Amino acid sequence: MNASTGFSAAMFAEIGDLFAKILDHPFVRGLGDGSLPRERFVHYMVQDAHYLAMFARALALAAAKAPDTAAQVELARASHDAIVVERALHDSFFRDFGVDEASFAASRPSPTCFAYGHFLISTAAAEDFPVAVAALLPCFHIYEEVGRVLLAQSVPGNPWQRWIDTYADEAFAEQVRRVMAITDRAHETASDAVRGRMREVYLTSSRLEWMFWDAAWRLESWPV
Repeated sequence: MNASTGFSAAMFAEIGDLFAKILDHPFVRGLGDGSLPRERFVHYMVQDAHYLAMFARALALAAAKAPDTAAQVELARASHDAIVVERALHDSFFRDFGVDEASFAASRPSPTCFAYGHFLISTAAAEDFPVAVAALLPCFHIYEEVGRVLLAQSVPGNPWQRWIDTYADEAFAEQVRRVMAITDRAHETASDAVRGRMREVYLTSSRLEWMFWDAAWRLESWPV
């Protein structure tokens, strides 16, 4: 795990039970041992592509509120990477699994994807900067930790190895550490009321992370 002593480390410790549930979810276990059915992975990748577009917008909104140039540049770069770097991974899998541009364009965000993405956008737009980055942090930190754990568990010939490698990569870990540091600095100077909101939105995003995995496992769609 990342070495940190501020808000980021405290909150990751607080969600320890939830993170254990994420690791124990059949979708995540299937990523690690290679048994995840293709249909569920494709559903996840399509939904994650929709999510990344919203995540990038939320990062851009947070960057516009950043109190210093370094934070503004880092969050703007993360917004860029969410669209360009991570979508490149999705496009590669889409080609492999026959998901063409027309098929993706015809798809829509699932209820959970819609809720999570718009929660981040509305939080970044309406809340103070510390609250905005606290809501965005779980997506970074949880994915890095999942990638690290699954890399140690992965089996030879795992069809999902490229996904694992993306989030277990040291370059991604370094980006996560920078976002953690930004969030920790924001927490240090925040009022007690803002600190309370930071905790609330971090917990909400963390719960939505579990829900996103679960929605993919259930092949979630709109019921009506």
